[in-house]
Amino acid sequence: MSMRTPLGRVRGLGSARNGTHHWWLQRVTAVALVPLTVWFVASIVGLVGADYETVTLWVAQPLVAVLLILFLLTGFYHLKLGLQVVVEDYVHHEGAKVATQMLITFGCFLVGALSIFAVLKIAFTS
Repeated sequence: MSMRTPLGRVRGLGSARNGTHHWWLQRVTAVALVPLTVWFVASIVGLVGADYETVTLWVAQPLVAVLLILFLLTGFYHLKLGLQVVVEDYVHHEGAKVATQMLITFGCFLVGALSIFAVLKIAFTS
C-alpha cells in the first residue's frame, strides 16, 4: 500500500488538456472523412473501366482536385492521430516511443505530400 496521496500519484503525468484536444481532432477528422469517403468511393465506382485519359481528365477538374486534396489531407492527418494513440498506449520504452512517433509523423507527411503533388501535377498538366 502506497503512502502517496492521489494527487502525488498523478503529478508528473501531464495534464488532460492535450489529450482532450487530440480526442476532438480525431473526431472532427473522422466526421470530415465520412462525406469525403462516400464521394471518393462513389467517384471511383463511376470510373471503373475508364481509360487513363478519362481518369486524368476527371482529376484535372478543379472541384475534383480540391476534394481529392481535402480527402488526402484529412485522411493522412487522421491516420497520424490514430497511430499516435496506438503508440502512446502500447509502446512503453520511451526511446522507442519517440522514434516511432517521429517515423509516423515523417511517414504520413511524406506520403501525404507526394500524394498531393501527384494530384496537383495531374490537375495542372492535363
